[in-house]
Amino acid sequence: MSKLLYINLGCCSDDALRLQDWGKCGMNMEICDDDSESSLHRIEENGYSLAVINMNGSPKKGLELCGRIRRVSRLPIIVVEDTMEFAFIRKALQLQVSDYVPSTLPAEELVKSVAAVNANQRRTEDDVIHRVKEYVGKKLHENITLKDISSKFHFNRSYLGQKFKNHENMSFNEYLFIQRMERAKMLLEQTDLKIYEIANEVGYTEIDWFYKRFKSYTGVSANEYRKMVAS
Repeated sequence: MSKLLYINLGCCSDDALRLQDWGKCGMNMEICDDDSESSLHRIEENGYSLAVINMNGSPKKGLELCGRIRRVSRLPIIVVEDTMEFAFIRKALQLQVSDYVPSTLPAEELVKSVAAVNANQRRTEDDVIHRVKEYVGKKLHENITLKDISSKFHFNRSYLGQKFKNHENMSFNEYLFIQRMERAKMLLEQTDLKIYEIANEVGYTEIDWFYKRFKSYTGVSANEYRKMVAS
């Protein structure tokens, strides 16, 4: 289930929202009350799928927080605020806010907005994960890190790592390791490349480390594997 961070600026109670069944829209809600620094830290570290910021009559403070989030993440943001001034709405659009919900609307309207944004985000994530996997397939011979890929696709590293794990049921590093080993097996089966050449082809510059990792994956050494498939 995806994680929603609900950030409540100010001191107004949000009991009606807290009582909503967020599970119906595929979300597990966590609450951060009136603490911008804490919410930023949680966003950077915890791989949320969506943030809702209830500005509670403090649009300037809310937009500042949106801007700070945008500097570290492309996380979808929904804002809850009654201000309808053009300058506020324009700034929110510039910060790529996904939706704007007046606080005077029933809590159910925010739930609907969350469900719609989450569904759209899932489609976007599917595309991003596909691009990441395609990139890995083309670059197995290089040193690949989640940090580099996150920069390439303009995502927060923790966010992309969590999305990848949710999508593939394994971490990015686990997926990368499996792809390297499967490519190595294929090269051992179908080519006459030397072991060190195969190691280089799948991103290992230290042959001993390749030998160790390959045996941990297959249970036999690379040489033994080649002999097995040849026979």
